[in-house]
Amino acid sequence: MSDLIGSGLSFPLRADQRGALALTRGVEDIEQAIALILGTAPGERPMRPEFGCAVHDVVFDAIDAAIVGKIQTAVHVALERWEPRIEVVGLDVERSGEDDGKLLVDITYRVRATSALHNLVYPFYAIPAEEFA
Repeated sequence: MSDLIGSGLSFPLRADQRGALALTRGVEDIEQAIALILGTAPGERPMRPEFGCAVHDVVFDAIDAAIVGKIQTAVHVALERWEPRIEVVGLDVERSGEDDGKLLVDITYRVRATSALHNLVYPFYAIPAEEFA
């Protein structure tokens, strides 16, 4: 299965037992790629300015239904564009920690090579609105 999905450098970068750069394979590689995509704001990488997820555009907005919709759209668009090994089949934003500025983005995706379903929960932190008052 791993050969169908591929492999890549581990993120964050680290050394393996032999002192070489560690590699990840399979679903772990995909999950690290998803975290990298969602954790990067467009424009953050000078040599690839479009790479990343526009979810960072709402980090200072008050959390409401409209912002949750923007987050879902930004995550879906970024993953469809930058992670071709998966198909996003479900995306939900858990708002239980919104008073502390924490939202959990629950992503259900299908690995295209194997048709296997997987789930990843990514934490997104916003600045609570009352801190701006």
